[in-house]
Amino acid sequence: MSESRITVTIKLFAAYQEACGTPEMQQAFAPGTPVVAVRDRLIATYPQLAPWRDLTRFGINLQFVEPDTPMQDGDEVVLIPPVSGGLGDRRSCR
Repeated sequence: MSESRITVTIKLFAAYQEACGTPEMQQAFAPGTPVVAVRDRLIATYPQLAPWRDLTRFGINLQFVEPDTPMQDGDEVVLIPPVSGGLGDRRSCR
C-alpha cells in the first residue's frame, strides 16, 4: 500500500469560484473516490453552494463524466454549475 491518498487539481468556475475565492485548488482523497465527492466536500465547507448540488456537471481531464466516475492521482477535476445570462449576468475578463 504505497499510495493511501490521491491528489487532484480542482478547477472552479462561477458560483464555486466565488464561494471558494480561488479559481483552482488541490485536494487529497482516497484512491477510487468518485468525482461527486469533490462537490460534496466543497458544499460541506461552503454551505452557500448547496443550491448547486443537483445542477453541477463534472469533468475529469477535459471530458464530461458521470458523478460516480472514480478519480485518479493527478486528475484535473472541473465543477461546472449552470451558466445563464440576463439579469445579474457578471462576466469577467481573464
